[in-house]
Amino acid sequence: MMLFRRFALLALLALTACGGAPRASAPPADPGALFAPDFSDADPVDFAGRPPSRYPVHGIDTARFQTGMDWNTARRNGVNFAFIKATEGGDLLDLEFKNHWRGAARAGVARGAYHFYYFCTSPDVQAKWFIHNVPRGNMLPPVLDMEWNPFSPSCATMRPPATEVRAQMHTWLRIVTAHYGRKPIIYTTPKFYRENDLARMNGWEFWLRATAKTPSEVYPGERWTFWQYSSTGLIDGIEGEVDLNVFAGNRADWQQWVATRAR
Repeated sequence: MMLFRRFALLALLALTACGGAPRASAPPADPGALFAPDFSDADPVDFAGRPPSRYPVHGIDTARFQTGMDWNTARRNGVNFAFIKATEGGDLLDLEFKNHWRGAARAGVARGAYHFYYFCTSPDVQAKWFIHNVPRGNMLPPVLDMEWNPFSPSCATMRPPATEVRAQMHTWLRIVTAHYGRKPIIYTTPKFYRENDLARMNGWEFWLRATAKTPSEVYPGERWTFWQYSSTGLIDGIEGEVDLNVFAGNRADWQQWVATRAR
């Protein structure tokens, strides 16, 4: 046993000398503190107009692809909020949702959950599935993720007309609003927004994807609350690449928005 311990100690010392030992997690930060972005991008874009760097409040969105996250370290490097994938369709729960949900809360990251919509399942079934899996309390508004789904064997070819798309969205949004007591946010992509005339979705906040140009160029005239500007972010505390997002206002705007929209 003593010989085994000696070899184990030597191996640990060698690993540390080579820089392979795991780095200790950062301690939890003060609740409510906001951190400037201190991360990079594997494939950066030189945005014209007002680039993401002009916005002070940054965050991420996560799913099962991000595992073993160190939320405390990520927060101190600028992850002030996170939208976490919860559900798909009417029967799929993201494998990492519960881990991300708890980890973000413990680190003091403002967290919200999102649902990836399927057109082969009714909107009321999908809304109830989201409600079944996402608890109320201590969260940002729910998010409805609307984009064409080319990967599902059963849903990939289902593309209803724009009027039907918007009608299904309204059904999901109405049910989820009634349950959580505040209006969800709509996430979408340029193609889906354009083909389904989502400019007609008046009265809803938008989280817009635009990774090559600014939202004002991609979605002319549309107001937005969150902008997803990259899918190749590199942040200490997160293994691999992650989606990067900004909030539309300044720090004071963020504090006010959270006070009125998060609960």
